[in-house]
Amino acid sequence: MTTEQRPWLASYPNGVPAQIDPGQYRSITALLEECCDRFRHRPAFTNMGRTLSYDDLDRLSAGFAAFLRNDLKLAKGERVMIMMPNLLQYPVAVMGVLRAGLTVVNTNPLYTARELRHQLDDSGASAIVILENFGHVLAEVIEGTSCRHVIRASIGDLLGFPKGAITNFVVRHVRKMVKPHSLPNAIGFNEAIARGERTPLEREDVDPGDVAFLQYTGGTTGVAKGAMLTHRNMVANMLQAYAWIGPLVREGEEVTVTALPLYHIFALTANFLVFARIGAHNYLITNPRDMPGFVKEIRNIGFTAITGVNTLFNGLLNTPGFDKVDFSRLRLTLGGGMAVQRAVAERWKLVTGCTLAEAYGLTETCPAVCINPLDLAAYNGSIGLPIPSTDVTIQDDAGNMLPLGEVGELCVRGPQVMKGYWNRPDETAKVLSAEGWLRTGDIARIDDKGFVYIVDRKKDMILVSGFNVYPNEVEDVVAEMPGVLEVAAVGIPDGKSGEVVKLVVVRKDPGLTAEAILAHCKVNLTGYKRPHVIEFRDALPKTNVGKILRRELRDAPAASS
Repeated sequence: MTTEQRPWLASYPNGVPAQIDPGQYRSITALLEECCDRFRHRPAFTNMGRTLSYDDLDRLSAGFAAFLRNDLKLAKGERVMIMMPNLLQYPVAVMGVLRAGLTVVNTNPLYTARELRHQLDDSGASAIVILENFGHVLAEVIEGTSCRHVIRASIGDLLGFPKGAITNFVVRHVRKMVKPHSLPNAIGFNEAIARGERTPLEREDVDPGDVAFLQYTGGTTGVAKGAMLTHRNMVANMLQAYAWIGPLVREGEEVTVTALPLYHIFALTANFLVFARIGAHNYLITNPRDMPGFVKEIRNIGFTAITGVNTLFNGLLNTPGFDKVDFSRLRLTLGGGMAVQRAVAERWKLVTGCTLAEAYGLTETCPAVCINPLDLAAYNGSIGLPIPSTDVTIQDDAGNMLPLGEVGELCVRGPQVMKGYWNRPDETAKVLSAEGWLRTGDIARIDDKGFVYIVDRKKDMILVSGFNVYPNEVEDVVAEMPGVLEVAAVGIPDGKSGEVVKLVVVRKDPGLTAEAILAHCKVNLTGYKRPHVIEFRDALPKTNVGKILRRELRDAPAASS
């Protein structure tokens, strides 16, 4: 319901205000600069045993920003792609790009060459900051794109001497994690900062409506689209989330664990921006899949907050030694990106003593829309209440608002709703109404207390460990194979990742095997997009107009694989 129609939310839980002021900061840049000034001597980020203070973040990002403006001559609004996992270089690069008046294009470092090429072409990025481990992928596709500049980072860049040099030697020559490639004009990350520090950084006037991030997401068409998230959008969502957790946290005292990648909108807003606002000390986990290493790293740091997806929490709970971790200071656990399962939430509370609060959001909303009260005694199965300055309604296909308790499409309106999709006014028009309502594609209901419950998804999107997989993209890749006549991709339940991709194939070549399909997908699709189940059929179920009946494929047991 809208603000006027939800009297039960006149007073939020924990004294949370009903409204925020998105004009409190003119830009994300202004917010981050204030944080660095207020908490200058506090630790900001720790990774691989090295800590950067807020003063270090300020100094290094200023040098990087000056390099982008003065050496590369990038003009306000140009796009800079960042392709790296959780390393100290990431927050430095992001803040530097924003301080230069440029737009950040976040990119999954696990992208295949095909996926990266699409994002380069679509965003029109002028420069890319890339970890050298993924340089071979860029080298395959950079020719013919608008990307004129490459800043190449190494894992050990900000670890200091001699640790950084030793780390880079081991990564390159012992573990051989950097494949041979050629990027002739690439500039080293540290060199870029050093060059920038030799020139003054002139402050760039950024308008609240300027695009801060091009955050890529997909749609039922399978075409990845860049959600234009403005400085005002991001500031608003940071303030909305901060208002929600504010009564529970203490400025200058929080220690948070960031295992989700910062290039994902959930971690970007929640872990980077919200916690920077309170001067938190952020522990970056580069490889959370190494659960024993993850547990060892956080065992004795006395963290006060952790965010993640259901699969992450479940993985930690099932890792030996996790029950020996120091939870004495833990006050905030936030789960999003995918549904939190009751069994996981209940076990988390039993082991850690802290409630696992489920939240809901979208890339298009920066991302937070609803969060559960943080003082809930037990799991309730909902995605929570709308956060401050956020209206939610349940609408039918014609855009009519439905009464409480009825099921329809969840629609959202608020200052965090994106400006639109980059260069795709037709796609924007499909999801954004003239009144500012964003159609989420999720089927939901609202109870008489204002709690929102997701019932189903209108979209055919598959959600794998919090990451969106769009069926048409997978289908297009597999359909390239000469032995495939027809193909459909759907999501099926999985105990570890929530869902996995199931592929149903009609063969043109009777000799086509599941192994051949998997090998083709390995070359063209990121790991979480690849099929886990492959079923061969003589025909696909379709409507009378030829549309594939995906629900029938999802519900049917696999005949062969």
